[in-house]
Amino acid sequence: MQIGVDSQRAVENKRVFVVDNDDVVSMALQFMLADEMETHVLADSAEALAKGRSAPPDLLLLGAGVLASEGVDVVTRLKQGLGGVKMLVVCSDADDEDVRAALALGAESTLLRPLKVETVRRKVDTQLGRRTPLEIPVVLR
Repeated sequence: MQIGVDSQRAVENKRVFVVDNDDVVSMALQFMLADEMETHVLADSAEALAKGRSAPPDLLLLGAGVLASEGVDVVTRLKQGLGGVKMLVVCSDADDEDVRAALALGAESTLLRPLKVETVRRKVDTQLGRRTPLEIPVVLR
């Protein structure tokens, strides 16, 4: 058992596709998520659509690099090809033109870099419909 991993979530068998042409980001996301869900790293939308025919994802994390290389209409193709899968755009800037266009085309939200394990898991859990702990920061003076 890993530290910080909820064993109940680990057996739910949720499937997440990480579609990104940045190998470092893809591997980091896989490392952060693999303990609690089935995580597949794919280099482009064609691989995601092919893999999704036999094993459809519950959530897709789409890298901003894929938006830049394949165009923002990749969001529509993936949504249609994967049965309306929920999608998060992994990016450095939520105000980027391609990212805003992806959100307008149906991506649910963004996952901002730099990536932190807690943030990634909380955002992914929310999209998967899992309960997430409410965190209210307390400032002591």
